[in-house]
Amino acid sequence: MTALALPRLSRRSRRAPAVLPGRALTLGLTITWLSLVVLLPLSAVVLSAASPGWEALWHGISSPRVRASLLLSFGSAFVAALVNLLFGGLTAWVLVRYPFPARKLVDALVDLPFALPTAVAGIALATLHAPQGWIGRWLAPLGLQVAFAPAGIVVALIFIGLPFVVRTVQPVLEDLAPEYEEAARSLGASRAQVFVHVVLPAMLPALLTGFALAFARAAGEYGSVIFIAGNMPMVSEIAPLLIVTRLEQYDVAGATAIAVAMLALSFTLLLAINLLQGASRTHATGRRAA
Repeated sequence: MTALALPRLSRRSRRAPAVLPGRALTLGLTITWLSLVVLLPLSAVVLSAASPGWEALWHGISSPRVRASLLLSFGSAFVAALVNLLFGGLTAWVLVRYPFPARKLVDALVDLPFALPTAVAGIALATLHAPQGWIGRWLAPLGLQVAFAPAGIVVALIFIGLPFVVRTVQPVLEDLAPEYEEAARSLGASRAQVFVHVVLPAMLPALLTGFALAFARAAGEYGSVIFIAGNMPMVSEIAPLLIVTRLEQYDVAGATAIAVAMLALSFTLLLAINLLQGASRTHATGRRAA
């Protein structure tokens, strides 16, 4: 009887056939498509920037105006992504765990920055936060200026980055059954302990993914920022706007140099975030296995 069962077990242990065709064909098509869509344009930018020479490339990205614009772009994107990390996670929690009237309407409003043209968003935000706007008129007596200042850049980037965090965390919370939290509470854990040891480890990989997506989206944002930033050199001029300015001045080498700098910084930061995300996912898997 045991001998008869062994062939059945061996057949069951065989790997099921793949849905898509062979690995070599699928992998080849994937690499070819990514090369045409992603690698080829990026390689063209790098080669175009390096064609005048590395000294010219360094000169194009080392000027104080370029460094100030890069610092403003990436610094504002990082701050906006941090804000979205907190309030995006909170929004996802409320939408999943708390039933309330018009929840579907609020859930649909989260996706509005995806569909709204960025120029429309920039004009709307500038109108609201201008000194005579609905919000700006209350901030002006306090000495706070949002529109036409670096603070306006952060506001615009928060607006366009919020859906990335909410839509990344929301499915994870929907799959996280409340029974785990109830079990922890029944064992005497406080609310803070339940959040730190049960909820947060499950949410952390999704939060980091949403943070990375919001940061990447904000770092290269152009349309919604130029209407509210003020675009003053060395003060509120973002790197994408400086690239457009250089192109309008027929300085293609300078524009591509800034583009390469943004590409290198974005890739480095996203790689670090992805490594951190992978480490947190591995740690969470180990905790669940234990």
